[in-house]
Amino acid sequence: MPDVVDQVALARLYGEPLFAMPQDLYIPPDALEVFLEAFEGPLDLLLYLIRKQNFNILDIPMAGVTRQYLVYVEEIRTRNLELAAEYLLMAAMLIEIKSRMLLPPKKVAEGEEPEDPRAELVRRLLEYEQMKLAGARLNALPQFGRDFLKAQVTIEQSLQPRFPEVHLADLQEAWRDIMKRAKLVQHHKITREELSVREYMSQVLKTLQGRKFVEFEELFNPAKGGAVLVVTFIALLELAKETLVEIVQAEAFAPIYVRLAYTPA
Repeated sequence: MPDVVDQVALARLYGEPLFAMPQDLYIPPDALEVFLEAFEGPLDLLLYLIRKQNFNILDIPMAGVTRQYLVYVEEIRTRNLELAAEYLLMAAMLIEIKSRMLLPPKKVAEGEEPEDPRAELVRRLLEYEQMKLAGARLNALPQFGRDFLKAQVTIEQSLQPRFPEVHLADLQEAWRDIMKRAKLVQHHKITREELSVREYMSQVLKTLQGRKFVEFEELFNPAKGGAVLVVTFIALLELAKETLVEIVQAEAFAPIYVRLAYTPA
């Protein structure tokens, strides 16, 4: 650093302040560069010039704004001709508007105001300013990855599969479906038959023996009539009450299965 700290730097060489011109050091042409205000386009520059000097956007002084605009365009034209192309187009529009304002206004019908050559430019500037302010408000909102991160925690644990519980309504629905199909094959034969719940409990256990799961509907034979179905259903409920069988379901609204209850040793 120099002895005089308050001395203004003459330039910057690759980001470092230069307080005196070098005597024996070669400086490449692109080492010293003037950085101007960065604008997103011609409308952004024009809006900046208007707002900086507190001009009324509805009554733009075209002479002063155009003169300042052309100074900036001339500066970037010498550095980046491709970038200056869209700025030159806006400059041509400003000169056209300025020339139209120097001409006598066109005659209009009585009671109507003559068209302002700046009207279209004002409309575009107002729309651009609204979009720019809206973008600034959105950018000010907290953004994921920039202002905050989502906390994630991975927990590894082994859980025993837990099947949904079979409710009474599920059994009633399955039972009604079986009864509907039983009525389709019902025989009109009057007989007297004594049915034993214990006997059908044994039959259900025999059906489940040696099998991992049996579908609920497979335990019923609609061809034997409604009485047999009722006794079989009562036998199944008694077995479930005595915890000899388990009634399970893999997920909600899935088929119901019946299996023998296994007691851990």
